[in-house]
Amino acid sequence: MAYWTDRNVFITGATGLVGSHLVKRLVDDGADVVALVRDFVPNSQLFRNGYYNRIRRVLGDIVDRDITERIVCEYEVDTVFHLAAQTQVYVANKSPYGTFNTNIMGSVSVLEACRNAGVRRVVVSSSDKAYGDAGKIYTEDMALNGIHPYEVSKSCEDMIGRSYGKSFDMSIAVARCGNIYGAGDLNFARLIPKTIRNIIRGKNPEIYGDGGMVRDYLYIDDCVDAYMLLGESGNAGAYNFSGEEPVSVKEIVSKICSIMGVEFSADFLGTRNEIDSQWLDITKAKTELGFCPKFKLSDGLVKTIEWYKDFLRGE
Repeated sequence: MAYWTDRNVFITGATGLVGSHLVKRLVDDGADVVALVRDFVPNSQLFRNGYYNRIRRVLGDIVDRDITERIVCEYEVDTVFHLAAQTQVYVANKSPYGTFNTNIMGSVSVLEACRNAGVRRVVVSSSDKAYGDAGKIYTEDMALNGIHPYEVSKSCEDMIGRSYGKSFDMSIAVARCGNIYGAGDLNFARLIPKTIRNIIRGKNPEIYGDGGMVRDYLYIDDCVDAYMLLGESGNAGAYNFSGEEPVSVKEIVSKICSIMGVEFSADFLGTRNEIDSQWLDITKAKTELGFCPKFKLSDGLVKTIEWYKDFLRGE
């Protein structure tokens, strides 16, 4: 039988990009999934693919520890995927309090509920941004050094997760992913979906700064593979995940233009509080988990662009 068959799984952030795809994979593999849902997001993949009606849902906010503790106790949860977060750099700069409350105290709420209920297997969603600006290539043994609000919130969430693991004998794995992209990402403040939508609507892509910032990207199917591997392994500690193709912002916009058959032309905007260049070493994930990204950046972009064409056509 599949590992996840009849296993009770709790997911926070189930309506988001990663959460909606992870729910589908878990349900298809036989898991009994319960999700904590704060906002109704009608265009989320979770609703569009019909999986919202195949899971149990609890309405509420992760900062409410009474709710998180009730879920893990009443549903006899075996494994937790904590994905819920405020994920946008620009939002964190405008609203640091809300970002800190959700990303830090929300994580404490979930982990404390797991500790009290005896749930030992937890996967926490961190980010490459947790490292802060510490050079170019990042390995898991580097210190976390977030400076700006979003980075700090992810540094704290990451450290809190590992603290609970070490202090209370819990198998807590932390996933530090590069920029995740793919079908169903409805946050059009992000570079890839915004660029695709602008081109479809006859507008120029928008680039902050000079476009020289270098980032790692991870296709959504590879990201779900990473989370599933962490959940199944029971391993603890931090793991980097990426597609191993770091590119500049200007280069990825140019790739999208080329795939969509338009000449590269962009509007260059002002700079923001963001790390200049970073990409992830995923040797640990390859060695200990057997992780290997299946999608090249160009292949992932082709699939992503096709999804947005269909989605925006029926908008």
